[in-house]
Amino acid sequence: MAPEWPALESRTVPWRPVEGLLEVSRRAQRANPRSYEAAVVPPIADSSLVLDGDLAADLDEATRLLASFDAGGAGEIAPFASVLLRSESAASSQIENLTSSARALAEAEIGEGNRANAAVILGNVRTMQAALDLAGRLDEDAVLSMHRALMAQQTQHPAGRWRDQQVWVGGSALHPGDAHYVPPVADDVPALMADLVAFMDRDDLPPLAHAALAHAQFETIHPFTDGNGRTGRALLHSVLLHTGVIHRVTVPISAGLLAIRDDYVDALTAYRRGDAEPILRCVAEAARSGTHIGERLVAALREVRAEWAERLTARVGSTSWSMLDLLLRQPVVTARVVMRELEVSAPTAQSALQRLVDDGILLESTGHRRNRVYRAPAALRALDAYAAGLGRRAR
Repeated sequence: MAPEWPALESRTVPWRPVEGLLEVSRRAQRANPRSYEAAVVPPIADSSLVLDGDLAADLDEATRLLASFDAGGAGEIAPFASVLLRSESAASSQIENLTSSARALAEAEIGEGNRANAAVILGNVRTMQAALDLAGRLDEDAVLSMHRALMAQQTQHPAGRWRDQQVWVGGSALHPGDAHYVPPVADDVPALMADLVAFMDRDDLPPLAHAALAHAQFETIHPFTDGNGRTGRALLHSVLLHTGVIHRVTVPISAGLLAIRDDYVDALTAYRRGDAEPILRCVAEAARSGTHIGERLVAALREVRAEWAERLTARVGSTSWSMLDLLLRQPVVTARVVMRELEVSAPTAQSALQRLVDDGILLESTGHRRNRVYRAPAALRALDAYAAGLGRRAR
């Protein structure tokens, strides 16, 4: 039996085009509907959840895998935590059809390069980091801070503010009359987000179900004019961290969702009809496949690290050796980055970089005498191979 959950209702709302949003002809304006149906989203703070044995077992198995991954080998080497966070952010962005090479993203992180998608995805990395940093206090301000981190580098949408206009998903860009989904009116958003915060603060729900339902409710409210999907998936991780299922690493759950994107979208639709089982199943499947994806990525990077260790001819314990772990989490560097991260002088950083170039671990990218940028091809190849494999459903 599917778990019962509050279903959406709807209300008829007069349609008033957003002034300045689109310049359209008078004929097009006359063709627009005079009204539309917006969702009326029920509160869930006190909603009860009853799971049948099979679904409860499915969620429990996925939760154990998450906890095991977090406690196991992936957390033993510090650089993997940031690699996994960046990889989860990239996968979440890919669900929104935003992609970037590992090199472009690594360059964007140190202020190099000018790839637009990389900058957008870097905003998602910052959102994910904010989600983890703020998991101890999951309130409205924390959610606004996550969105502010995501949208800080753009000017088209208000960053870190609840929307003050109607938004919709799919259909015409001119009006919500034929949209796939029309979220609640803007006036309802603050109260609904306060209710969601109260729901996230509960301690009587299975952790993965708790996170999945919070994510689905967030996407249903759609509290921002843009960035709802990426913020909502970051929020899912916040809830998992808040419940104590994970402590150290970011499991690439979005990579698992990407492989079942159509099912994921359908599950959100079912959630709005009052059927919570599909989104619970989707998140459980994504968590399971995400742990396997994360394990493969960590294994590939361990092989890269071992190969570097065989190549490196510097004295053990030198700055060159310390750079190997730095390159796993930041595979594009400059002398200034090395100085800051390893707290060494400019001559020491330059000497270590040159040693890694001589040993075939780094390549210099610019050909300049000054402001040189160095990349670690083996690490970038491993990250690009990881990205290329995303979206394939596990067998």
